[in-house]
Amino acid sequence: MEPSEILAGLDIGTTKIACIVGRRNEYGKIEILGVGKSESIGVTRGVVTNIDKTVQSIRAAVEEAEQRSGVDIKVLNVGIAGQHIKSIQHRGSIMRESLDVEISQSDIDKLIDDMYRLVMLPGEEIIHVIPQEYIVDKEPGIKDPIGMSGVSMEADFHIVIGQVSAAKNIYKCVEKANLEFSELILEPLASASAVLSDEEKEAGVVLVDIGGGTTDIAIFQDGILRHTAVIPFGGNVITEDIKVGCSIIKNQAELLKVKFGSSLASENKDNEIVSIPGLRGRPPKEISLKNLANIIQARMEEIVEHVYYEIKNSGYEKKCIAGIVITGGGALLKHAVQLTEFITGMDTRIGYPNEHLAKGSGEDVTSPVFSTSVGLIIKGIEGQERSLRKKKVTDHSKKNKGGFFDKIISGMSRIVDKDTDV
Repeated sequence: MEPSEILAGLDIGTTKIACIVGRRNEYGKIEILGVGKSESIGVTRGVVTNIDKTVQSIRAAVEEAEQRSGVDIKVLNVGIAGQHIKSIQHRGSIMRESLDVEISQSDIDKLIDDMYRLVMLPGEEIIHVIPQEYIVDKEPGIKDPIGMSGVSMEADFHIVIGQVSAAKNIYKCVEKANLEFSELILEPLASASAVLSDEEKEAGVVLVDIGGGTTDIAIFQDGILRHTAVIPFGGNVITEDIKVGCSIIKNQAELLKVKFGSSLASENKDNEIVSIPGLRGRPPKEISLKNLANIIQARMEEIVEHVYYEIKNSGYEKKCIAGIVITGGGALLKHAVQLTEFITGMDTRIGYPNEHLAKGSGEDVTSPVFSTSVGLIIKGIEGQERSLRKKKVTDHSKKNKGGFFDKIISGMSRIVDKDTDV
């Protein structure tokens, strides 16, 4: 396999902004060349709320990635998420001119391009158009129609929609950081490509990415994306609850959650206590780990119940044989898997982005925290390959334009012109 070009992915999250530089090696694995990470200050629930602060954080993350990789980053694949994201199902169709000409990639591209012309509500735009199944001459359930014959071609599409203003603010931040856009990619799709196997997507699986500000859901079945949703809260709400419930400052609440937090209060003993330094000469504060776990469990139950509602709402609850895969920072909470299994009754595992990574990528990148960032590189490589395939198809059709019949017609026209001159 030919190694791919070097690509950069930028994950603009609520708690962190991460930039990863990588490429696909000759063995088909993703080789991470450098990672940059900075605190996200101007983003709330996946949406940019302060452009200047977000630009500063982007610059800091990109500069760190450049230093570590030795690569000058100019173009990025950027992730988009947030509670404004929604999805719809739509069917499109085209009538082809001839039965003799096989269905080609250009027919599929025409169908997809037509979907981008759908009329949206004011302030909304289409981010992704994902084909699900094709129908050729009323024959349904076709996954790949290329090479088939048929006059009528239809397809069911999963269309992801977002707010124009949210997308424009991301564009502005990237431009102000003196960088360029390659592609805007939905974050749960990026995470899915990093942590899910093809077998899981075929069997039916629910990806749950618990981030700082949002929890993203993507449901796959028969290898096709069937449903996407964004729940407008994540790990930050748990931190906020700990801050209020234990009367401590936010930094201490975050540290408590990461080091001692648990999603199941029953797993902690009553006599387990942690001491926190007091503020400016005040005495230290003692916090019961069981009380801490009670606070975390209440909010985690709410998140998982919302996820379960989306699974039932999608109609794929009984079709997800592979169960649930949790990723993102929230997946690192102790007993998150057990709580999810208890509420949903579905098999659950934690998704690590190490399946597609080359050896020696570094421990930090294999953490669920970097699932989206690694996925943006994978999606970028897939995008490159699609563009190359399209270019080959276009070049091939241009080459064949001057075929046998074209030459005869042009020869005849020359004879006609000659006779006219006489």
